[in-house]
Amino acid sequence: MTEEQSERFTPTSGRVTGVIGLVLAVAVVVAGLVDRQAGFADWVIAASAAGGVLVWAALLRPRITLVGEHLELRNMTETVIIPLAAIEELAVRQLLVVRVGDKRFRSPALGKSRRQLTRAGTVGGGIGGTIGKLRSTPSDARTTVNYPDFVEERLRQRMDDARSLRGVRPGSAEQVALASEVRRQPAWAEIVALGACLLAVAVTAVL
Repeated sequence: MTEEQSERFTPTSGRVTGVIGLVLAVAVVVAGLVDRQAGFADWVIAASAAGGVLVWAALLRPRITLVGEHLELRNMTETVIIPLAAIEELAVRQLLVVRVGDKRFRSPALGKSRRQLTRAGTVGGGIGGTIGKLRSTPSDARTTVNYPDFVEERLRQRMDDARSLRGVRPGSAEQVALASEVRRQPAWAEIVALGACLLAVAVTAVL
């Protein structure tokens, strides 16, 4: 896989709630702006717009993507780009958590429900016997294990491949040094939009 190619994973939660919340927020804003007789105060319209931005950023923006030798965690207010070979630990519980050096990065885009966590604890993880199938036929594997386990195994596979490609051993000084290659990109569009909406709420509330 070249650096230009990417592999996206479907978020495991928040999509339905996020779409409903965003539609409601947009409906209030549109109704308030189009029909001034609808009874919506200006601060209510601004607050709905702020709520829509928050719903988008918190529930719909988060995503996990593999791009070349990097893992991209797109979260609420930033995107974290992590070299796969630098990841020392990875775990999927209610959130995805990866450790790089002394830092931990989390993503709400991948997680297990309490039922899945309970079941995994009961059967001892549940994916040990299916790793070969996951590697050979990932599309069929989704019917064998739950989706968070499939994604976790896929990430671990790519981490192994990246370390082998760079000749990096787990826990080595070379792996620790890769932590310096982690990059953070602020989600400026969402940050600016939210700031503008909150400012509008403050201004319209006192008028």
